[in-house]
Amino acid sequence: MFTVNRNWPSWLISTQHGAIWPSGNGEPLTGDSRPFRWSLNAETVPLLGLAKANAELVLDLQCRRPVKTATLDVDATVIHCDKRAAKRSYDGNRGYQPVLALWAEQDVIVADEFRDGNVPAGSGNRRVVEKALAALPGGIDKIYLRGDSALYEHDLMRWLDEQAIGYAISADMSPQLAECIAALPEGHWKPDKPEIDAIREWAEVNYLPSDGIWKKDAVSPRRYLAIRIRPRQGELLRDGNRVRHFCIVTNRSDPQAGSGLELIRWRRQKAGTIEHAHDVLMNELAGAALPSQKFGANAAWLRLNVILYNLLSAYKRVGLPEELHTARPKRLRFLLLNTVGKVVRHARETLLRCTKQIARALAGPPRTRFSLKRPALVGVGGEALDEIEP
Repeated sequence: MFTVNRNWPSWLISTQHGAIWPSGNGEPLTGDSRPFRWSLNAETVPLLGLAKANAELVLDLQCRRPVKTATLDVDATVIHCDKRAAKRSYDGNRGYQPVLALWAEQDVIVADEFRDGNVPAGSGNRRVVEKALAALPGGIDKIYLRGDSALYEHDLMRWLDEQAIGYAISADMSPQLAECIAALPEGHWKPDKPEIDAIREWAEVNYLPSDGIWKKDAVSPRRYLAIRIRPRQGELLRDGNRVRHFCIVTNRSDPQAGSGLELIRWRRQKAGTIEHAHDVLMNELAGAALPSQKFGANAAWLRLNVILYNLLSAYKRVGLPEELHTARPKRLRFLLLNTVGKVVRHARETLLRCTKQIARALAGPPRTRFSLKRPALVGVGGEALDEIEP
């Protein structure tokens, strides 16, 4: 975890707002006035306290509804705003660009990092992954990682290989990789899934990246799986091109009695997890309604919304029927949380059954399950989170 070095000069460190701030004018070290190209965020004790509360909530859910696999989906999103302190993101608009790591099997966010809008999505992702791993409870047999091209860093992938973490990450379409894909013989391509307006195919590419340590005889050799999308005869794709190529890199072997196509589809499931979480946080909760000009206050606000998202996930998975496990907050509000009563028609009478009985019936199962004892909070590596100092 990134920590503040107390030996740094006093003008560089001021942690009252949850980030590294110069102590002179109270502005964050971003923009042209700072000695670094991008701001460095160091979490303060209050922010770490929120992170610990979130880890406790994740552990409670795991104890009540245990799973043995953790698939981490990592992605960044842009929160557009007109605040003076906000920096311009890649699309030219002012805002912030936080990164989230979501545990797909439990639908909970285990790590978040609030960033300025001008921070590239491809920077510091190993730090985010390490924070996510530290927040996972014990008892997990296998850990996987999925991400877009922002995670295509050879240093990160080498570290994941060393940790025996299986991953599938979108690869940057470099000229060398594009040339290898274009050189594949036509018989090498295999069908993916039928579509009305396009032909989708896949193939494994014999590509050797120039990171210096890639070996085919490694314990977990990297594989490049290419996707080709072609329009049907006489048609063009929406962007005007006839053929589009994409590629993912993975260190996972083909599943039993399967092929690389299963890995491609497994990687594609990320769109229904972390992107769904972004949508809920920003559009159905209050993640996009940043309350302050201060960077640290906005970081705390995002983390509070993350805790609320996880609280709703725990409530659905522990106390509600299975058909409501994927319910969005809006549905929960109208169906459960804001219900005044239920209209009942019986024996030629129309009655209103008030919420006291309904609320008691809904709150009973979760209250019983959450009252059970749980083990101590321990991270994946066996290090107690209580012992981690800011």
